[in-house]
Amino acid sequence: MANPMEQFTIERIAPLEVAGLDLSFTNSALWMLFALLSVAAFLFIGTARPQMVPGRAQAAVEYLYDFIRDMLRENVGQDGLRYAPLIFAVFVFVLACNLLGMVPFVHSFTPTSHIAVTFGLAMIVFTLVVFVGFARHGLHFFSLFLPEGTPLFVAPLVALIEFLSFLSRPFTLAIRLFANMTAGHVLMKVFGGFVVSLGAVNAGLGLIPLGVNVALTALELLIAVVQAYVFALLASIYLNDAVNLH
Repeated sequence: MANPMEQFTIERIAPLEVAGLDLSFTNSALWMLFALLSVAAFLFIGTARPQMVPGRAQAAVEYLYDFIRDMLRENVGQDGLRYAPLIFAVFVFVLACNLLGMVPFVHSFTPTSHIAVTFGLAMIVFTLVVFVGFARHGLHFFSLFLPEGTPLFVAPLVALIEFLSFLSRPFTLAIRLFANMTAGHVLMKVFGGFVVSLGAVNAGLGLIPLGVNVALTALELLIAVVQAYVFALLASIYLNDAVNLH
């Protein structure tokens, strides 16, 4: 049985080193580029010829964008709508990366199965939250770490806990996406190996892990969509703390 972790190996396509830094173009970068091009093509096709009665492509783009706008309006309020383009961009990019990793027969790669990629995306959200918080509230943004009504004698401890919790947000956001995508792909690879190994012994035995793998594939497609939504949802919740400071 093949090692299920081999699918996450970073492979250099175009080696490049600058001042001692490895800036090689890798399979991860290639599939992120594919994701970016896929999103760009989807948006271009859907918005190139806008019509009063939208076609299927235009309706799909409008539905996704309205979905993100409604989520921001619900979690942040009317002021959150100005950040819809960025949250939408992060959402569709994560969604494209997740789904492209499920494409069979082309040695596809899932960029979001690597913590470096998910942490980079999480830091974009975290940086936005910090920037918006200080831009809107100045030094009063620090009151986020001391909930209203906190007794004075526990205020230092509560402030420290809230501050550490705030700093952990990009890590938890990154690890959640990375862990879910990695675990699902490992399970599919393991059961795929069972199909081959058991099928070599008896064709009937191979049908059992095959059925499990089909079910796992459907589940992983659902997880790919859900995790992109969860990432955008948590980004909007974190943004609410910066926009609507208590």
